[in-house]
Amino acid sequence: MSLRSTAKRWTYLLHRWLGIGGCLLMLLWFVSGMVMLFIGYPKLTPGERLAVLPMLGDARGWQGLSALPAALQDEPETVALTTLRGEPAYAVRSGRNVGAWSARTGQALLPVSAQRAEASAAQFAGGQAFVGAMRVDEDRWTHSRALDAHRPLYRVEVGGAQPGDVYVSSHTGEVVLDAPRVQQRWNYVGAWMHWLYFLRMQSVDPAWTWVVIVLSALCTVAAISGIVVGVWRWRFRGHYRSGTKTPYVEPWMRWHHLLGLMAAAFVFSWIFSGLMSMNPLGVFSSTREAIDTARYRGGTVAVQGALGDPAALLAAGDATRFRPVEIQWRRIGGELFAVLLDGQGDTRIVSEVEGHLRVMRLLPVAWLQQKAQAMSAAPMQGFALLHAPDAYFYPRAPEAMNGAAVRRFPVAVVDFGDAEATRVYLDLATGDPLLTMGHRERVGRWLFYFLHSWDLPAMLRQDTARLGVLLLLSVAGAAMCATATVIGYRRLRMKFRRRQR
Repeated sequence: MSLRSTAKRWTYLLHRWLGIGGCLLMLLWFVSGMVMLFIGYPKLTPGERLAVLPMLGDARGWQGLSALPAALQDEPETVALTTLRGEPAYAVRSGRNVGAWSARTGQALLPVSAQRAEASAAQFAGGQAFVGAMRVDEDRWTHSRALDAHRPLYRVEVGGAQPGDVYVSSHTGEVVLDAPRVQQRWNYVGAWMHWLYFLRMQSVDPAWTWVVIVLSALCTVAAISGIVVGVWRWRFRGHYRSGTKTPYVEPWMRWHHLLGLMAAAFVFSWIFSGLMSMNPLGVFSSTREAIDTARYRGGTVAVQGALGDPAALLAAGDATRFRPVEIQWRRIGGELFAVLLDGQGDTRIVSEVEGHLRVMRLLPVAWLQQKAQAMSAAPMQGFALLHAPDAYFYPRAPEAMNGAAVRRFPVAVVDFGDAEATRVYLDLATGDPLLTMGHRERVGRWLFYFLHSWDLPAMLRQDTARLGVLLLLSVAGAAMCATATVIGYRRLRMKFRRRQR
């Protein structure tokens, strides 16, 4: 047997047995992927969180930022004055630790009880919270690592307009996730099934990670071999004796061949991009920390005067008819300022100039450009304002995997001349780095996000047409996998009967 014949034989066998092994899994991926186009994995978006917070009222008599313990003023990543457990409180986060302090007394709030968690959940849901909050470290809806600082969580069943489960931080009492009952039910045939979360035991689960990587890789090989076999078996010139271009007379085999030729390229791109979503071996992660956010934030600064006084900040916002539900403090280049946020997610920046508070909509561009240089030891090669989405920085619908990411405009785009050609998108409303990308992350953007969900801004602007095409191709892919399932079942049944004989 020639080398060419041997290669062909092994290609046929590879596709046959990998297809039999993976057809049901790929069918599951296509069906669950269609659900995910409309209903995503449970998450709490910034807009949902802010929308249910009450406005910060009369702050006279409230403790200022300087009343917090000195260590909390100097070191935390974020400090916010918000409403926790029905009262104004400071929520402080430092690394993987979070805590809460009363704005009225300045004292640390006691650990959250089940009753407090139920009250927080009821306020969030705008309906009844059923007694019996359950303390959970992690379950099927709380695999996100963003929740690690709040674990263990309280799961509270709520009524209201969207009955379901609400998850409350055991450290601060704030709602960190909502999972409406309807969304949960669809997720069993959607995201939870798509990501094989029934195999995932915890937020960091190497076993689950490698199971998904290996299964995706094998299904990718099955798709490639199927494309090769399908092309080999198609008569581009002439016909088979049956008068057709395909040699298969049996209906299931014929439809599998025809559907494969039509949809195989899309099947391959979706299975392959799903593999890339797992970032195997860290191929889409920069090999070193290109950005030094600590140096960008600058050294600690003493909190004193009106900038740390909630009453003064609320009065400054009220003078511009801005009604905040939360105040956050930021430090950039060693300079402190406050960010006021309202229930719609709109912001105002309050800084102190010569003892007076100044309210701005956005940070001064020239000032931010000067401070941004501290983010990297490499020279800054470009600084520009982006007023509309580009191929890397763009908003997504809430149901998308990255639908909770903050994406607002204008945004500052900073390019550095390091080995990774790092680009940082800086939020003009807060100064926060919203997205950081090097060479590898850019490649990952195309091999995962684009191939998997066709998310170029131009395509997202025509979202109805985009969803229609994705659904049509997904149906074709599911049909191809369904025919493979029938063919595989028949072959296994035939093999089993032969062995019995």
